[in-house]
Amino acid sequence: MTTARTSTSATAPLITAMAAAIASRTSGAGDFDTAIPELTFFRREAPAAPTVCMTEPSVVLVAQGAKQLWLGGEAYRYDTAHFLLTSLDLPADSEVLEASSHTPCLGLTMKLDLRVVADLIAQGSIPAARDRAVGAGVGIGDATHTLLRPFDRLLELLDEPGAIPALAPLIQREIHYRLLVSNQAAKLRQIALVDGQGHRIAKAIDWLKLNYALPLRVENLAARVQMSAPTFHQHFRQLTAMSPLQYQKWLRLNEAKRLMLSEHLDASSAAFKVGYESPSQFSREYSRLFGSPPKKDISSLRSLAAAPASRQ
Repeated sequence: MTTARTSTSATAPLITAMAAAIASRTSGAGDFDTAIPELTFFRREAPAAPTVCMTEPSVVLVAQGAKQLWLGGEAYRYDTAHFLLTSLDLPADSEVLEASSHTPCLGLTMKLDLRVVADLIAQGSIPAARDRAVGAGVGIGDATHTLLRPFDRLLELLDEPGAIPALAPLIQREIHYRLLVSNQAAKLRQIALVDGQGHRIAKAIDWLKLNYALPLRVENLAARVQMSAPTFHQHFRQLTAMSPLQYQKWLRLNEAKRLMLSEHLDASSAAFKVGYESPSQFSREYSRLFGSPPKKDISSLRSLAAAPASRQ
């Protein structure tokens, strides 16, 4: 079995500098905010099995180690030579492949602004994408020298906080441009272009996130975003690897888990609050997603939180 290609000689100095910058600003396993609102760092100190997560429109770079995102049974590995691009809010599973306490997995996530993407496309300086087909809302691209340079400058700004308000937006705009001329440009175009099917699916997802507790009629949601029901269902599944009803179920179950864990609601109360009419159905679907019934899962999570912290 071959290992993934690591950074090339051209990108190696940039990757090394980014890893050092991230390591100096992180301590222990976790996710870390920075002075740049759209930019966060992550540090993992051991391999970890896939865990449920919700991605946002973002680009993720790994400066050390390797991770993998699972969507609809498909694995997307990213490392020092490859970035992860997500163009939608997508339920997925995140896995840590290469990490240790001595050589932690280090990286960054930068949220994307689809308004900036649309503006850059409207200027007419971006080459037309060759692939116009709607595919999954996640992809793996090459971490090239031209893409890594603005990221390196963005991290250098953290040492000059007074310059962040003036310069960070300019550098972030350049990063958006570099992504639009990368091999993942089609992912961004299909969401940013207002006359495209991907943009309509993104609008439907926005509605689902706000109204997940309401009964869902797919035909009504399709009409809301000006699509026929069959076309809507087809493109929704292509982009998210699930149906609209499965997406709503994922939102409901994860919100119920938060309510039980953070607000101490019992399972039945949480189920009713997120839109379930049957606590037994809620328990079955919760067990399928998280591997344990609600009460057992929450009890286990609280026990782990109460135990002495161990770095992962």
